[in-house]
Amino acid sequence: MRAVSASFAAELMKLRFQLRVWIILLICAIAPWFFMILIKGQDRLPTDSPYGRYLKTTGYAAPLMTLGFMALWGFPLLTSFVSGDLFSSEDQQGTIKTIVTRSVSRRAIFWGKVGVSLAWSTAVLVLLAISTTLAGVVVIGSNPLVSLGGTEIAPGRALALVAASWGVSLIPFLGFACLALMISVLSRNSVIGVMLPVVIGFLMQFYAFLNGKDLIRHSLLTTPFHAWHGLLDDPISYSALTRGLVVSLAYIAITLAIAYRTFMRRDITGG
Repeated sequence: MRAVSASFAAELMKLRFQLRVWIILLICAIAPWFFMILIKGQDRLPTDSPYGRYLKTTGYAAPLMTLGFMALWGFPLLTSFVSGDLFSSEDQQGTIKTIVTRSVSRRAIFWGKVGVSLAWSTAVLVLLAISTTLAGVVVIGSNPLVSLGGTEIAPGRALALVAASWGVSLIPFLGFACLALMISVLSRNSVIGVMLPVVIGFLMQFYAFLNGKDLIRHSLLTTPFHAWHGLLDDPISYSALTRGLVVSLAYIAITLAIAYRTFMRRDITGG
């Protein structure tokens, strides 16, 4: 455990000195504010989103609309920028062999990188959730929210449901982080590690858009991103939430197992 903690700390330190990490965090912190200020001065609203039509009615609609938008490609991209590069960058720079020969086991390296990937994904999602919610409430106001069933939700409960909705979306988000890690290990290429999860996410969304078979559609990692709709039903629908949790955990377990087995068996004597 101590070796894993040391590996995690070392990987976290590397992350602190990457400019793209700070750029992403800055965008997540300020972009929602620009968006809400722009929306306030607009007459037209993104009515194709379940909560796009309420953006000028209540600030609690902003984080819910953002959830729907980010599921299209944003969430896979946000986590892949870091997770898809954690292993492949070491391969391209030839530093894995150096790290292993300095009394750090492969197991510690692997779980240290996984820990950083999950920590990054959690941090960036929480930051975006807080920034979007604050921007909506400050710019528009904390008026009651309307549920998907048409009933009015008091501000206090609306805030709790918004937080729960983002919490539900965190699990498939971590699933994409693990998918990016697996691709990073298998491909040993940073470009592929960053971009392929985004492409996979887009193809999954496209299949769902075509209204494919339910069995396949429900097994896609992008489908749980919409499970939060069940929280806004009246009464709350738990079937999609449960199914989304099972699917997301399955992706996490399978992708990490493949990545771990591949990394532990890899020949690193060449660099």
